[in-house]
Amino acid sequence: MKQMKRSHEDGFSNSWMVATISLIIVVAILAGLAVWSFVNYNDQKNNVDIKVSSAVASAKKTQADSDEAKFSQREKEPNRQFVGPDDYGRVTFDYPKTWSVYINKDATDSDTYEAYLNPITVPPVSSVQQFALRVTIEQKDYDTVITNYDSLVKKGDLKSSSATVGGVVGTRLDGKFSDDIRGSAVIFKIRDKTLTIRTDADTFKADFDMIITTIKFNQ
Repeated sequence: MKQMKRSHEDGFSNSWMVATISLIIVVAILAGLAVWSFVNYNDQKNNVDIKVSSAVASAKKTQADSDEAKFSQREKEPNRQFVGPDDYGRVTFDYPKTWSVYINKDATDSDTYEAYLNPITVPPVSSVQQFALRVTIEQKDYDTVITNYDSLVKKGDLKSSSATVGGVVGTRLDGKFSDDIRGSAVIFKIRDKTLTIRTDADTFKADFDMIITTIKFNQ
């Protein structure tokens, strides 16, 4: 009888121990899962926070860039009018009021008229210096001036196309004029002279495209 009671107690003790150990294992697993879930949650939250912060910063920069571009554009208005010499076809066009003009050659002591336009100040004139706009009126035949660019067009450095302003057909060139100059130019025949208006950098392409739509000259 005592033997049976001891066996019963031993069985109960073993069952209790197994249950306890199993419970401990389950609790440990659940605790591990809880810790893993918490760590994973924090990682995800941090990633989301970083992505949100990055998106907010990007949106703010985009808005700031947009505001700056709009402000810069408003600062250019209203436009001023450029007026060339009467005996050289009296070329006129509108340009941003924030640009300055420098007349390098006024055609009184040479056969060429040269004007340079640039934001705020005009740097010293040189063949390698980039300007927002160059205006050249030469006593040269139109075809001769166009021919000077033939080699660059054939090489693919320049793309040639037709340009029409006020019913007058000319030539437009876009691309690389030299190692230092990459931009766009329009060339027109004015009486016995040739007009070339060029921008030396793609930065000013939008301004250039606007300017050439306002060109007027006496034929």
